[in-house]
Amino acid sequence: MNTHKTLLAGAVATALLIGMPKASAQDAPVGAKDQQQINALVEQLQTLKSSYAQEVRRLRELDMQVQALQARLAGKAAPNTALPALPAPNGAAAPGSGNTSGNEATQAGSIADAEKSREQAPTRSMQDALLQEHAVFDRKLTLENSLSYSRYDRKQLTLNGFLALDAIFLGNIAIENVKSDSLTYNFAARYGVSPRLTLNLDVPYLARQTAYLKGGAGGSAAALAEEQTRGNGIGDVSLSANYKLFAETSSRPDTVLTFAVTAPTGRAPYGIDWKVLERGDDKFIRFAVPQKQPTGNGLWQGNIGVSAVKTMDPAIVFANIGYIHSFPRRFGDIDTDPQTRTPGEVKLGNSYYFGAGVAFAFNERTSLSLSFSDRLSAKASLRNGKLPWAKVIGSDANAGTFNLGVTYALSAHTTLVTLLGVGLSPDAPDYSLTFKVPYMF
Repeated sequence: MNTHKTLLAGAVATALLIGMPKASAQDAPVGAKDQQQINALVEQLQTLKSSYAQEVRRLRELDMQVQALQARLAGKAAPNTALPALPAPNGAAAPGSGNTSGNEATQAGSIADAEKSREQAPTRSMQDALLQEHAVFDRKLTLENSLSYSRYDRKQLTLNGFLALDAIFLGNIAIENVKSDSLTYNFAARYGVSPRLTLNLDVPYLARQTAYLKGGAGGSAAALAEEQTRGNGIGDVSLSANYKLFAETSSRPDTVLTFAVTAPTGRAPYGIDWKVLERGDDKFIRFAVPQKQPTGNGLWQGNIGVSAVKTMDPAIVFANIGYIHSFPRRFGDIDTDPQTRTPGEVKLGNSYYFGAGVAFAFNERTSLSLSFSDRLSAKASLRNGKLPWAKVIGSDANAGTFNLGVTYALSAHTTLVTLLGVGLSPDAPDYSLTFKVPYMF
């Protein structure tokens, strides 16, 4: 019995061994090779996917930049239609198919980055606005013609006497009024030497008319006298350079440094003969007026300034500050009396200016800017021979102005700029109106 059980157990064991799969010594190495091939293929696939996503992003960014440039040159808004999807390369699934969910997310991020890049690029209208308050460096050559009109009206009441019984004024009351109208044509050329440097030349031509009114002299408040003088000619020519210090980033503004030199090419106000006028039968109204109006300040001047611009969607904020130094100059005659000649030196007071404003782009063609500017000038000084400098009383000034500007792109190369300035202090013009037409090559 025990022998039978032993034979049966051996038969069962033999059957089980025959039914089991035969193991080969080469099975383990072959499985390792397959796994290595799979890992290599997966790595290549991931590399191709990443390269494909990068190429799609670059193609879309280039396409959007080309569209923005074409729209800017055409002077109209860039199209907002979606771009067509690019065909997928051989062996890869097309974007948007069910097998490329990872590619869809990468491609969507690439499109968003391209859209953001295009939005950060300044529009044509913003560049036109910046050209008036700041500087742009992507234009090779710009020729600008401008025409400006300014109105100045200043009244002064002069009392020469005393107050009796705290209520009655005894003496002379004189009224002085000066009204000036100025028309200025300016030709400007701006040349881009490099992406960081531009050179500018400004040549103005002025036509001025000033009316002088005086009344009340000699005890007669009803007696009035008025005289007009004119003057025209080329003004003071200036040459300037703009250098970009820093490009705009998320934490700092676009910063430009400006150097300028102004030459005394206009008619200087020193040494112009004045004529003495008498009006009325009483011969009491006597006052002097210049025979002709000057067209320049007569001195060499140097200017250094800094301007900054920061984009704050949907607007840009700009500011500037600067210093103007006047160099002393000697003249053969600084006297207003036509019968005498008095040589001497003139030194204008140095000036400081600053301003700030904001600009909005309505669309690709039109922008609006609002700004405030102020200029503080110290007193002028005169010197005859080796004598000490003498300050000219009343020659200091504070000219504050509020400015409103509108730019409109007429074509791909031409822009119309309108500027309105309103004087906020007695030393500033009552108002000024300027039209500019820059032509860009």
